[in-house]
Amino acid sequence: MSERILDEVDRQIIEHLSRDARLSNREIADSLGLVEGTVRGRIKRLQSDNIIKIMAIADTRVMTGHANPMMAYLGIHANLDTLRETAEVIADLSFVRFAATMLGRYEILAISFFGSNDEMIECINRDIISIPGVKHVDTKLAIKNVKYDYRWGRIIKK
Repeated sequence: MSERILDEVDRQIIEHLSRDARLSNREIADSLGLVEGTVRGRIKRLQSDNIIKIMAIADTRVMTGHANPMMAYLGIHANLDTLRETAEVIADLSFVRFAATMLGRYEILAISFFGSNDEMIECINRDIISIPGVKHVDTKLAIKNVKYDYRWGRIIKK
């Protein structure tokens, strides 16, 4: 994809879809004073350029099967010589929702949701600590989400 600058119409379409991706092209066009075909074409181009992806966002309580899932930030200390491979193994774990290599205090950050402390401890001890290259895991629990905007997610090509 070549770097493309979004104009104001693209931004307004994205904002409408961010609030409700079920809006029809006609509804968006009417609210922006555009022709439906213009909106349809721009959405198609935004999708083909991997600028937007229209998808369902599930409630974490439903997806985890827990009424009040705990969000855990796992700061993973790992060997630098196998960092990429270690991070990929961690990213493939079913309970990991986000994984990235980092600069700073730890080499890998993973974000997960758990139903209990026992579940979290079991997953860390059974699944993460046993991965070759992992030295230590620092765990931090989110106790109250002040803001969570699902729209910040990045489109990832697999």
